[in-house]
Amino acid sequence: MTHPHDRALPRAVRQSMPMARDVLVEVAKQHGVCIRPIPLKRLDTYTGKWEIIDVPCGATFDSKCPPCAKRNKQLRKAQCREGWHLDAEPAITPDEPNEEQRWLVEFRADVHAQREAAEKAGHETAELDELISGLDEEINAAGMRGNVLGRTAAKRSRSTRRRQDAPDLPKRKMAHTTLGRTFQGSDGKVYRPSLFVTLTLPSYGKVRDGVPLYPDAYDYRRAARDALHFSKLVDRFVQNLRRVAGYDVQYFASVEPQKRLAPHLHMAIRGTLPRAEIKQIAAATYHQVWWPQANEVRFDADHLPVWDEQAGYLDPATGEVLPTWDEALDAIGEDAEPLHMIRFGEQIDVQGVLAGTPDADQCIRYLSKYLTKSLGDALDGGQAQREHAARMLDALRYEPCSPTCPNWLRYGVQPKGAKSGMQPGRCRGKAHKPDHLGYAGRRVLVSRKWSNKTLAEHKQDRRTWVLEALGQTDGPTDPHRYIWRPVPAGDANVPPLAARLLRSVHERQRWRAHLRELEARAAGQDLSATEDMARAA
Repeated sequence: MTHPHDRALPRAVRQSMPMARDVLVEVAKQHGVCIRPIPLKRLDTYTGKWEIIDVPCGATFDSKCPPCAKRNKQLRKAQCREGWHLDAEPAITPDEPNEEQRWLVEFRADVHAQREAAEKAGHETAELDELISGLDEEINAAGMRGNVLGRTAAKRSRSTRRRQDAPDLPKRKMAHTTLGRTFQGSDGKVYRPSLFVTLTLPSYGKVRDGVPLYPDAYDYRRAARDALHFSKLVDRFVQNLRRVAGYDVQYFASVEPQKRLAPHLHMAIRGTLPRAEIKQIAAATYHQVWWPQANEVRFDADHLPVWDEQAGYLDPATGEVLPTWDEALDAIGEDAEPLHMIRFGEQIDVQGVLAGTPDADQCIRYLSKYLTKSLGDALDGGQAQREHAARMLDALRYEPCSPTCPNWLRYGVQPKGAKSGMQPGRCRGKAHKPDHLGYAGRRVLVSRKWSNKTLAEHKQDRRTWVLEALGQTDGPTDPHRYIWRPVPAGDANVPPLAARLLRSVHERQRWRAHLRELEARAAGQDLSATEDMARAA
């Protein structure tokens, strides 16, 4: 056997040998072990013992951690399958408040009254404000959602009158159900069909194989703004869909990239509507972005706004204070045009799907096809497409992605929550990153009453199944038993990553061997039962 450190071996032979560390990482991937585990310190309050526990990183993209991305993809597929063709209304009834929750709200009421009295008398309220903030955190920690005061900030509103160039949509009386219609066949069997819808954005210029034929004529600015606000357009589509359908439509959707770099949507919808109505809804759906105008560049290169601790950002030439975000919004008149309006393109695909059919399984696979890929990783079109992506990123560089984006300074507006050090073209928002190509929203969109379970509950179902197969109990644990703490960098108690991966691979091998043994035992029992039945016959 040749040894890799044998200096007598030719250099080319030694370099052709795989690195042991790389092989370990590949083996870990094959066994489904997270290759970027996060070490945490856990204190068992029952025993007083501290342990170092590796927690999976939970990455959603293959480029970061393939095993975690694959697990998340499988969870999403299970979530999609369980909720698509429900035949019973999901029961979501809030629990009755317990004594601790009632007491916390009563205490919160007393402190609120004290603060109102102190404010009315002109006294200092800082201590009471701090106490209220702590109480609100305790209320949420005690198992209550939201804030006792609800929305406290005034909501800015504009006219909801539809545009003249957008067709009106029919409205049906809303029924309190999330289930679609059923149909009875001639054989008496009841069918509950659902829909699979694909929505795309309009054209920005002629393309071939995902690359513009004439890059100079391609509307990159519109493409960039459409990508930035695509998630809002999807929200509008769901609102219109529910108004027309007349029931609380539930959906599971994924956002994926097209070759031309534009995001598009695949949506599984519970229940069914006529194809013509779905297309009518998509054609009538639009979203207007009521932000300050960002078409005229006021500050660029070395001529940039300067920061003043008291007033915020100033014009470097005149010393004039730039309008704040709220002031800029107030200046938008009722007759003004929106900064941008986004609509769907003409390509709309609507398919009817029945539960338990190969078509349903194929649609679920299609929905999850690109979930482990970022919008940038999912594309591989050679040099021409990389140049197309570079032009798209260049168009996104100075586009404001949110009210807090530093790019607003380029157009003479202070970003919301402005602070020192902001510069146009250096926004850290993920919309500007190559992996996102303008789309900063969630890649998976799931309605609240889809499967009647959260993703954490689907994960717990998988965990329970594995533990039961291994013969271990998975009973509820005391939520106050363990205290978790982050591990400081360079902690000597944390073994090297390679050692932790080896331990995890060994543990995964042991589990799989046990599962194979249980499967063989179950197969043997089935075979014995079949032989007994044959002998009895």
